[in-house]
Amino acid sequence: MRFRIYKRKVVILTVVVVVCGLAFWSSGRQKKATDSSSSNEDDTGSIPKDAEAARRSSSSSSSSSSSSSSSSSSSSISVSINNNNHPPQATPTVSRQPVPAHPVIKANESHVDKDKGKVSRPDVDNTTMVYRGIVFQLNFDQTIRNEEKFKAIRLNNDPVVVVQVHNRPEYLKLLIDSLRKAEGVEKILLIFSHDFWSPEINQAVASVDFCQVLQIFFPFSIQLYPQEFPGNDPRDCPRDIAKTDALKLGCINAEYPDAFGHYREAKFSQTKHHWWWKLHFVWDRVRSLKNHGGTVLLIEDDHYLAPDFLHVLRLMSELQGQQYSDCDVLSLGTYSHVGYSGKANKVEVKVWKSTEHNMGMALNRAAYQKLVRCSDTFCTYDDYNWDWSLQHLTVACLPAYWKVMVSEAPRIFHAGDCGMHHKKTACMPANQKTKIDNILQSSSNQLFPKKLLITKRLPANGAGGVAPHVRNGGWGDIRDHELCKSYLRLQ
Repeated sequence: MRFRIYKRKVVILTVVVVVCGLAFWSSGRQKKATDSSSSNEDDTGSIPKDAEAARRSSSSSSSSSSSSSSSSSSSSISVSINNNNHPPQATPTVSRQPVPAHPVIKANESHVDKDKGKVSRPDVDNTTMVYRGIVFQLNFDQTIRNEEKFKAIRLNNDPVVVVQVHNRPEYLKLLIDSLRKAEGVEKILLIFSHDFWSPEINQAVASVDFCQVLQIFFPFSIQLYPQEFPGNDPRDCPRDIAKTDALKLGCINAEYPDAFGHYREAKFSQTKHHWWWKLHFVWDRVRSLKNHGGTVLLIEDDHYLAPDFLHVLRLMSELQGQQYSDCDVLSLGTYSHVGYSGKANKVEVKVWKSTEHNMGMALNRAAYQKLVRCSDTFCTYDDYNWDWSLQHLTVACLPAYWKVMVSEAPRIFHAGDCGMHHKKTACMPANQKTKIDNILQSSSNQLFPKKLLITKRLPANGAGGVAPHVRNGGWGDIRDHELCKSYLRLQ
């Protein structure tokens, strides 16, 4: 009897244990699935939608490229680089293997790097690596939007307009608006060179439907290298520390302050890097411009152009070819907002000065090739400003000082009232647009001159070059020098 009761208890206990075990196992599986799903959401949640979509397309590009290698026709995969409901843009064509998403240049390592007790090299997060991959892919593919639409209109030597873009979308929209109103704009190739990835900026670029468009991206921006050179490496020296203290501290660039004893600030160094890289990339790396024999107009995202800027640029180019072949640069205007009356059809030939003629500069290939030979001088000159560095080249390296043909009545305006060289914190692009539009509207009957008159010209023996009256520093770090010089070698 006791045995029967004991046996019954054992059976009941066994059943209870089995049921509990099944319940525990089932709940464990559900929890694991939930954790896995949550983990996946965390991994991608920090990546913006535009970057995530582009990353998936990049993966598709690799597999598609390998599977279609035997086919003579190349495929095209659309990459969305903006948020939902935005028009697609920056669409790379999968035609070749992508370039490696890593910089060629490495930061110089000093004795500090070898000291294991010092600050370790910062890790690179997944989002940054995604952006680097997208940038290198787009720079390699070089897909031109609206190419077929304007293929029959644009000729090989028609002007190329290159816009250096940072992170000022409101000003960029004003520039695009001014370009839209320009006569003959359908004949240009418009290149946007970016050092900041932004869905808002990409959306503004996607709105350009009046000409061919190419987007390129500076591959060594602070955004792509946020915690290492050329960005802000936590091992770098503080700006204002004395060199003796920097050496004691063991910061990575202690040996390389600038002429004023200050250490590099990435936010100031980036603009000169971007300008020099952009110049080389456009002339030597953009495949569609391999045989370009016309001019390249260099502008920035906070500029505003007159409706006849292309008309005047064409007349200046013709005058340069006919009478002033030794004129190296064409300039659409200075910062002086003079009236158009009596000056709209007049140009001057002068000695180039960075403080006057750095806006709306147009270069031909011959002028670019002269600059290339001065790469070392440009890249080692201790001034973080690209234009002041060019001024130094005109007296220190170039075979002759620069001569510029400049329009007396400006066809380009500086709309930016805040930024790197301005102390204002509140930007008011609408106010600037109103001022410029008033100037253009009041002078509308002066635009589109039939021919240009030269009112001032240099004497036959010239007036001599102009050396920079001051060196601004901010460019003493040898890593900046070497990276800058490397752009000629980048493939």
